[in-house]
Amino acid sequence: MQIRPAGLLLVAVAAAAPLPWFFQLAGEARDPVALFSQFLGAEALILMGIAQFLATRLKALEIVFGGMDRIYVLHKWLGVTALVLVLGHDTIDAEAAENVEGFWTELGETLGEFGLYGLLALITLTVITVVPYEFWRWTHRFVGLVFAMSALHFLLVEKPFELFSPVSLYIQAFCLLGVASYVFALLRNTRLTGAPAYRVTGVADAGDAVAIDLAPVGRPVKASPGQFAFVRFDLPGLGEVHPFTLSRAPDADGGLTLTAKPLGDFTQDLKDQVAVGTTVRLAGGYGRFQRRDDGRPEIWIAGGVGVTPFVAWATDMTPPRQPIDIFYSVRDRAAAPHLDLLQTTADEFPNVRLHVVESDVRGRLTAAGVVEAADSPISDCDVYFCGPPGMRDALRLGLIDAGLPARRFYYEHFEIRSGIGLGRLLAWALARFR
Repeated sequence: MQIRPAGLLLVAVAAAAPLPWFFQLAGEARDPVALFSQFLGAEALILMGIAQFLATRLKALEIVFGGMDRIYVLHKWLGVTALVLVLGHDTIDAEAAENVEGFWTELGETLGEFGLYGLLALITLTVITVVPYEFWRWTHRFVGLVFAMSALHFLLVEKPFELFSPVSLYIQAFCLLGVASYVFALLRNTRLTGAPAYRVTGVADAGDAVAIDLAPVGRPVKASPGQFAFVRFDLPGLGEVHPFTLSRAPDADGGLTLTAKPLGDFTQDLKDQVAVGTTVRLAGGYGRFQRRDDGRPEIWIAGGVGVTPFVAWATDMTPPRQPIDIFYSVRDRAAAPHLDLLQTTADEFPNVRLHVVESDVRGRLTAAGVVEAADSPISDCDVYFCGPPGMRDALRLGLIDAGLPARRFYYEHFEIRSGIGLGRLLAWALARFR
């Protein structure tokens, strides 16, 4: 469930490829400080170009890098790393040539400054997750423009190598890749232009969430239980594209179900406005959160609306060979989305047991509680989790301490947008030095 090694290796090879050229330049008695500054800038452009390519959401990327949720994590860290490299490049700021002046050079330097501060602002908005999602998503559209300014900066400023030298052409290739990917993503992902069209056929309350049934207008998407899709509703004020895990994967006719819980302005407006007949654009399915079904006992752990992939699994389930324990952590049983469907599954299959943990009554679900209530020894199980990151981290560490092999704790990132762990780092520092 992690980023695939093959994908990481490709990124590492792409980033390392310019090294022989820079070593050759260093051997030609070039200014080593200026050369190092140029190397940092070149590496930043390569990583940003790859990050822009990952943002296209092409399904083929999952074959190389893993699930789309992992791709977004890699995309974020490539951006953060590129920012660090750009800051280093700007801090050193050594001249590649002596006293070179001119309009184009000055323009290149100005674009470089705009690119630096633009990237700094956009990456900061990405990692500070208290910034509202809608605002972050709107500002994130400009990252391609920032990248384009950085690419023009590279083309226009003086360099310790020729513009059409092999190393320059290699870097330019990633600049072109990044700009082309940005244009493609802007046209395709912002409005889901060309994505399959659906029509809402049913809207029903599911606890404190809303279940929305969709039927394809033309060709349906292909998705497996546990996958998610990017969705755009044709409603005033709701034209933004958002990811939703499918609570029912496409059936024989292509019909499927989304479940949305009103956690923010968008999902609250969605619950208030969506109605039968609303048209929807849907691109998917994405992700690799799928059952192995390898005969091992299974434990499913859902936190709140994180129950949606398990609902899709349960809907698609045939009589299981192995025992399955479903732990559903909710504040209030009456508000739990799709609890009735999971209960029906448990009643239908003797091997399936449902454990509903009401935090308002029994407190939070713990690893010890899972180990005690599960039908099988934890060391024999496959554990699947979907829910808030804090809950995931606590349960994962506790279950591993109890004997679960770390490689058999499977999860998908609950949020595509995530921070860089500054809160955890601060908590560690305060605990260490107080």
